[in-house]
Amino acid sequence: MSALVKVGLVVGEESGDFLGAALMASLKDTLGDRVAFCGTGGQGMQSQGLTSVFDIADTSVMGITAVLQRLPLIIKRVHQTVDALVAENPDVVVIIDSPDFTHNVAKRLRKKAPHIPIIGYVSPSVWVWRPGRARKMTAYVDELLALLPFEPAVHKRLGGPRTHYVGHPLIERLDALRPGEGERNSLQEPHRVLVVLPGSRGSEIERLLPVFGEAVAKLGARHADLEVLLPAVSHLRARIAEGTKDWAVQPLILDGEAAKHKAFRRAHAALAASGTVTLQLAISGVPMAVAYKVDWFFRRIKDLNRIFPIVQATSMVLPNIILGRNVIPEYLDEQVTADALAQRVEALLSDTAERRDQIATFQALDDIMKLPDGQRQSQAAARVVLDVLHRQGKL
Repeated sequence: MSALVKVGLVVGEESGDFLGAALMASLKDTLGDRVAFCGTGGQGMQSQGLTSVFDIADTSVMGITAVLQRLPLIIKRVHQTVDALVAENPDVVVIIDSPDFTHNVAKRLRKKAPHIPIIGYVSPSVWVWRPGRARKMTAYVDELLALLPFEPAVHKRLGGPRTHYVGHPLIERLDALRPGEGERNSLQEPHRVLVVLPGSRGSEIERLLPVFGEAVAKLGARHADLEVLLPAVSHLRARIAEGTKDWAVQPLILDGEAAKHKAFRRAHAALAASGTVTLQLAISGVPMAVAYKVDWFFRRIKDLNRIFPIVQATSMVLPNIILGRNVIPEYLDEQVTADALAQRVEALLSDTAERRDQIATFQALDDIMKLPDGQRQSQAAARVVLDVLHRQGKL
């Protein structure tokens, strides 16, 4: 009978829990009851058989202020996780997303148990911010699983860990993102649907919601039948409702992932903050204008970048980077004005060359992002984990 294989997993927030649970399921499909798990995770991973060292709500925080307020507890959880992994002595450890937490665990684990191979799952955005992290990661990450197709080449260029493209979870959700028959009205009809996405963090809402409201007012003056849909994350819903109560065109605030995807399937255009949501919109075939305002700290970094090249990308919009072409217009800092945004979105609400160009370019995403042989993302990720275990003589 083959020996039991133990896989350690380190997750710090819910986005990582989704990936971790799918990876666990794929490993169980191959190894059956020969695999056991240890580490940290959320409800999804616990449903797959993980007993988490602690509740990951302790480490799932956003923003500098929130992190600083909870820093002593986060540091405690880092050391607690390392100690638990050393005691369990797994055959491989997979750290998933949340680099501020998971990479600190990996660094300390490498010092205490250098014999345990470590796989990183989700690359930090070294192609935008602090490219030197790529080379530094080689000290504590042996293999890296990337969600974006250009990331293996980036890490090779920057001297990072060996990197494998394992696909993005969005590419497996095409049915949820793409409109069925009759869901998105023809442009021959006067009714227009605009989806507005001011961000998933409080700081983004504070900076973008007022100017987005002004832009929507200008668009409403030109389109009497404009329908505005605004998907909101639950912890910001009250703030969004308060911030939009005086909008000239009242948005319908939507709750939950299913309602957001339905809005995408109906939308003719979008006004969005920079982030993963832009990739969701592009896969859904929704032309968009993207805005981003950085805080004072990152504005200083941006100024320094004129002297020291810290930021590497020519765009802050994921589909632009993946496609290798800045087809989606983006507005940064002082460029973010109601007039500029309204003018650009106006062009996307009509049958213009700009609208057609965005939609046609988005169609290339399927070929760029798909995995060979019809693999699922979790299967591709599991294959790398299994390869590492084979090389270690564990399988």
